[in-house]
Amino acid sequence: MDLNGFDRPGRPTAGDTRSVKVMIAGGFGTGKTTMVRSVSDIKPLTTEETLTQASADVDRLIGVADKTQTTVSLDFGKISINDTLMLYLFGTPGQERFWFLWNGLFKGALGAVVLVDTRRLASSFRAIEEMERQDVPFVIALNVFPDSQDFPVEEIRDALDIAPHIPVVSFDARDRASSRDVLVTLIRHLKDRPAVALEPR
Repeated sequence: MDLNGFDRPGRPTAGDTRSVKVMIAGGFGTGKTTMVRSVSDIKPLTTEETLTQASADVDRLIGVADKTQTTVSLDFGKISINDTLMLYLFGTPGQERFWFLWNGLFKGALGAVVLVDTRRLASSFRAIEEMERQDVPFVIALNVFPDSQDFPVEEIRDALDIAPHIPVVSFDARDRASSRDVLVTLIRHLKDRPAVALEPR
């Protein structure tokens, strides 16, 4: 695969691999843990805990009433996009009571994927606001659920109030190839920003 200059001929030499920290963000129940699990080259680290009755008055389960677990810290995985580019994936917790963790998670992040459930657009407003506040480049990934409606991209863009240059793509978080395509879209988006350099770390 040619990522507009990311692939290099021959075998990579020592120190030639670039590693990039990428955030997987979004509202509660948008599929962040599912995406990390599906796309990671390694067994991902997850911090899911069972939802209990004690949290019923705190967690907003509207639209995700059948959800039984939630991320309480972070999800972590990694994927090699090609021989010279490794992405480290950090999935954020979606519930409001865990948002205080976001500042630490975002340190060193070069870009982000914001997952959106088109049935519950408002659940991802906070994630988009955080990207803009911290000036983290991002793409919008519309996770397609079985009962999702097929809205035109421009309607979604207007509803989320995002700039025209921000990519909006549909995908299935359960599918590795589909999730990988979203990450490739993010890398292409990063390359279009002249101030961003993917340097070896």
